[in-house]
Amino acid sequence: MNLSLLDIQGAVLVVSQFTLYADIRKGRRPSFTSAAPPALAEPLVERFKQAIATHGISVQGGIFGADMDVSLVNTGPVTILMDSDQLR
Repeated sequence: MNLSLLDIQGAVLVVSQFTLYADIRKGRRPSFTSAAPPALAEPLVERFKQAIATHGISVQGGIFGADMDVSLVNTGPVTILMDSDQLR
């Protein structure tokens, strides 16, 4: 945990997923109405990937709006969930 992505010469996989912005405070079904529309979200995802690449980090992305199977092996000592609403 003391080394950065640059230190370990790591890479980033950016996969957009609007379902991560689900509001589950009411009813039995999640609401996705607060997620950005595709016309706004796709350019933001691309800008994010470009920003990562400017630091010399290898970055790959999924296909925006596609159904994708993504798996990961979590090799770190911890998993940290960051809620951007709580960071404000």
